Amino acid sequence: MKRLKIGIIGLGIGEEHISGYKRHPACEVIALCDLSAEKLRSSKEKYPHLMLHRSADDILNDPDIDIVSIASYDNYHYEQVVQALSKNKHVFVEKPLCLYEKEARHIRSILRANPGVKLSSNMVLRKSPRFRYLKKTIEKGGLGTLFYVESDYNYGRLEKITEGWRGKIGFYSVIYGGGVHVVDLLIWLTGGVVIEVSAYGNNISSKGRFKYNDMVVAILKFKSGLIGKVAANMGCVFPHFHTMSIYGTKATFVNGFHKGLLFESRDLAKKPREINKAYPGVCKGDLILSFVDSVLGTAKAEVTEEDVFNTMSVCFAIEKAAKKGRPVQVDYI
Repeated sequence: MKRLKIGIIGLGIGEEHISGYKRHPACEVIALCDLSAEKLRSSKEKYPHLMLHRSADDILNDPDIDIVSIASYDNYHYEQVVQALSKNKHVFVEKPLCLYEKEARHIRSILRANPGVKLSSNMVLRKSPRFRYLKKTIEKGGLGTLFYVESDYNYGRLEKITEGWRGKIGFYSVIYGGGVHVVDLLIWLTGGVVIEVSAYGNNISSKGRFKYNDMVVAILKFKSGLIGKVAANMGCVFPHFHTMSIYGTKATFVNGFHKGLLFESRDLAKKPREINKAYPGVCKGDLILSFVDSVLGTAKAEVTEEDVFNTMSVCFAIEKAAKKGRPVQVDYI
């Protein structure tokens, strides 16, 4: 079998993709790219057998490369995704897919015109052992009928947004850059369809050092009547963590730092069941195996193209609602 040749753009999180591809016998990483000369020098020592580039074009235009992992700054994603797809390369892109709804619609049109090309995005919390256990419990009816779900993306790294690249690009969204994980997580866990959102945001925490909202909270209305809440809280004085509470008619799940708790009684004297599955317990390359299988046609990707666009559609609606200060219908791409 011919091995798939891989090129990776961006050596922050992107470097963690290398191990994901190495775990698949059909893959061979052949090229890395980063804007930083320092990162390239370091990579030359660690990966002396790989081609190293300063320009993403060198990877995107290389006819030998079959799959491109895109882990560049958010404002580069759209251009690089489009260029890769136009060269018939499969794309595994870090979140967010892109920064504007019109860009997402363009990407979708390219994929529809060329269904043989695969795309996925790194919604890696789906691989967390604790959340996978929770999903199975929900599917088996262990929580009963869900009626309220909530999850917060607490970043807890204020300096990353006030001093890093996020505050220097033309537009940055904490929902697209972080909240997308918990939006995707709630959609995946519940199997629900969000039809309307309301949202508000502020940048009080960053005190004028960040020109966009550093905190956004949204209420999600699901087609089933289920209500959800998500927040992207980048400036919080709190460790990096994904808070979560899932309320059903039979039980309630609460995510804790060291364990999950499943409350199966309203009686305070009855202790909740402890869920000791690992959290987050994931590596950034864990979704790559199933993505490569989907490219080979041997299995379905754990995060499908449809999943990517559904989650981004909800995120676009949240951003619109926060700007307009009123409820917005989700317009699925």
